[in-house]
Amino acid sequence: MPRRTATMLASTLMLIALLCAGVLINVPYAEMSPGPTVNTLGDHDGEPVLQITGRKTYPTTGHLNMTTVRVTSADYNMNLIEAVYGWLAHDDKIVPHDTLYPDGKTEQQSTQENAEEFSQSQESAKVAALDQLGVPVKSWVIVSTVVKGTPAENKLHAGDVIKAVDGTTVKQPDDVAKLVTKHKPGEKVVFTIVPAKEQAAAVKANKTATATKNITITTATSDDTGTKRAIVGISAGTDHTFPFTIDIKLADVGGPSAGLMFALGIYDKLTPGDLTGGKFVAGTGTIDDDGKVGPIGGISMKTVGARSKGAQYFLTPADNCAEAAKDTPSGLRLVKVNTIKDAISDLKLINSGKTDDLPKCSTKS
Repeated sequence: MPRRTATMLASTLMLIALLCAGVLINVPYAEMSPGPTVNTLGDHDGEPVLQITGRKTYPTTGHLNMTTVRVTSADYNMNLIEAVYGWLAHDDKIVPHDTLYPDGKTEQQSTQENAEEFSQSQESAKVAALDQLGVPVKSWVIVSTVVKGTPAENKLHAGDVIKAVDGTTVKQPDDVAKLVTKHKPGEKVVFTIVPAKEQAAAVKANKTATATKNITITTATSDDTGTKRAIVGISAGTDHTFPFTIDIKLADVGGPSAGLMFALGIYDKLTPGDLTGGKFVAGTGTIDDDGKVGPIGGISMKTVGARSKGAQYFLTPADNCAEAAKDTPSGLRLVKVNTIKDAISDLKLINSGKTDDLPKCSTKS
């Protein structure tokens, strides 16, 4: 066999072997890529994303798009070739698997957590939007989740209203952890609650539940690293009663990052005039009941996805500005946002054409 032919054959066989190895070798990485973007002012799967009844609404135009990121599933085994391709692809991002699924979370656990965060973000979006309109909302602290195998199991239940801990009135979800951790592990803590069923019945009857129960729980020791603390095994959250009905119809989406855009969509529908001026605005950001906008993950994926659908402006959480500014898609203008109040002011500037006054993102902020 001629030397040249033998060399080409050997090279071909080596390439085939490398490709086979690349397919067979799994690597501990996951992939993020731009996901769908949905106009909160429009329809999705044949029905309005925002459905408001019991309150006058107004026509809207333009776009206020929430954005998403696609990620590989928790049980997906990425091979070496896929990882290399992802690293080379401009619009995709390869990250350590534990970044997306820490502590060995299963796909089911991650999906459940994302669904809970999505639900909470919807509630906070409603509260924040109505606060900007001066519409009062009744709120109370509840048991959000109970961890299986902890002291609170079968004693406290999701939806129970937490009125006090050790006789001290609870006003915010953070108050619960602060009061519990005043104890040493093994000490008893007393929760004053309104059971979830009684609270639900009172809300349905448009009444205030007054009957309370005292539940005594013996604290356990936390299993996190560092200084050990007392725990009972719950997370606290907030529930609300709204003066009219606001439904957000959007399935197959998880996580808290659509909060800002939902809040703006609600505000736009409940106010006369046109907030966007017909412009295509997209954005992202968590939001709390007070209207503060927080950072999210996958910002570069979201700006790419938004621009590919035609977005001209992108409302960007202040803490994500530096990352987003490093690789902004051509034709997309980043707008720095700290609160829903900021975002509303920015949209009014966009509407009026006074875009030189918009707060900018830079690689240093």
